[in-house]
Amino acid sequence: MTRRDELAERLSALEQRLEAACTAAGRARDEVTLVAVTKFHPATDVAVLRDLGVSRFGESRDQEARHKAAEVDGVRWHFVGRLQTNKAASVASYACVVESCDRLRLVAALAAGARTARRELDVLVQVSLDGDPERGGAPTAQVPAIADAVAAAQGLRLSGVMAVAPLAEEPARAFARLAELADRLRRDHPSARELSAGMSADLEQAVACGSTSVRVGTALLGPRPPVLR
Repeated sequence: MTRRDELAERLSALEQRLEAACTAAGRARDEVTLVAVTKFHPATDVAVLRDLGVSRFGESRDQEARHKAAEVDGVRWHFVGRLQTNKAASVASYACVVESCDRLRLVAALAAGARTARRELDVLVQVSLDGDPERGGAPTAQVPAIADAVAAAQGLRLSGVMAVAPLAEEPARAFARLAELADRLRRDHPSARELSAGMSADLEQAVACGSTSVRVGTALLGPRPPVLR
């Protein structure tokens, strides 16, 4: 089986899962965007998936992401990993969406990078659902202030919230809490409609809780190679 055949088969199976999840939740399939997370996989995989109809790709390391962005055109890049402020300008030069904004200093750095690049970025506030600083995300109490800062920053658009399911809690419970927070946020920022939640192991629970975007790596591309091929 060629790599293209493998990816086509995996994409078909994933689409069936998403269709079933949406049906179970009483939602239309087009309410949920697929972001293919290609960390450690080569740019050739991105190009194959693009040709198979995938248009959005997620990366979590700037050095890897910017090289792929330069190699593959016709797609939109989401930065989904923890982001250092000194990498913000680089990310702002190629990403269309930054999903992992979790502190005020990063808001300022992204805004400066966007202005320098003369671009506008859609930004999601990453929420910590378990309080683990190693996994990224802002504490719930800090989310409104970060969201306000994003909304006020030139070059940035507040799009919504993102979170990763905790390791020690049922994903459905955690995603329900995230959905409640997103609802509260929209009272002050009605255009912040995006709720990015759900990955390979828990996308069904995320869709049931209103996720508008799932970030899928392993289920689509297979196990990550130890080094970039």
